[in-house]
Amino acid sequence: MTDAGAAPDVKTPRRRRRLPWFTEVLVALVGVALVQAFLVKPFGVPSQSMENTLHIGDRILVNRLDHGVDRGDVVVFGHGSSWQERQLPPAPNPLTRAVRWVGDLTGIGPSNTSYTVKRVIGLAGERVACCTTDGKVTVDDRPLEEPYVFEDLPFVAGSLDCSSTPRSTRCFPEITVPADDLLVLGDHRSQSADSVIGCRGATEGGECARFVPLTRVVGPVVLRFWPPGDIGGLRH
Repeated sequence: MTDAGAAPDVKTPRRRRRLPWFTEVLVALVGVALVQAFLVKPFGVPSQSMENTLHIGDRILVNRLDHGVDRGDVVVFGHGSSWQERQLPPAPNPLTRAVRWVGDLTGIGPSNTSYTVKRVIGLAGERVACCTTDGKVTVDDRPLEEPYVFEDLPFVAGSLDCSSTPRSTRCFPEITVPADDLLVLGDHRSQSADSVIGCRGATEGGECARFVPLTRVVGPVVLRFWPPGDIGGLRH
């Protein structure tokens, strides 16, 4: 028998225990680090070398799951102060070193690696040269159709070409891409410090070129997500 006058037994909801704020921040940072290390990684475009495909300030996403590289892909690769170096020199300031460490971990802010975005033109073992009689780049003697090129270097058949004096700066000698490397060019050819920047106007020798080791490639660019009006994939 129940006591009609007794108050009903009402269970008060148990409050969910929250983690300390610094633990929540740490978990969030670990989550961001895992996503950027294994899935996708965002980058900002710092220069005009890929116009009009990409502009200064554009934000892009790189697919870290795609390890295949094809001609025409726009890729991001890491390097130090020069393309020959893997990382930047150690920072003398302890605070800068700490900020870079966080950047390496999370992909947010400065890091110990510089990143560059270019378009893949030559794969390992291929022979790349410029130019044909109408000013095109060739790969294994086959001319490329490159509708994405913007403001190329001057070339006028018969007066400023690869056989004239002076020689067109669009021209460069045949270069064989070493094993496990890539030859990359910028879409804004006249404003791009790319694989053949030291070869422009030369008549012979491929030792002037610099290459991108496949191991330094972060991945292909799959999407531009900023600015909002230009969201979408890139022209191949």
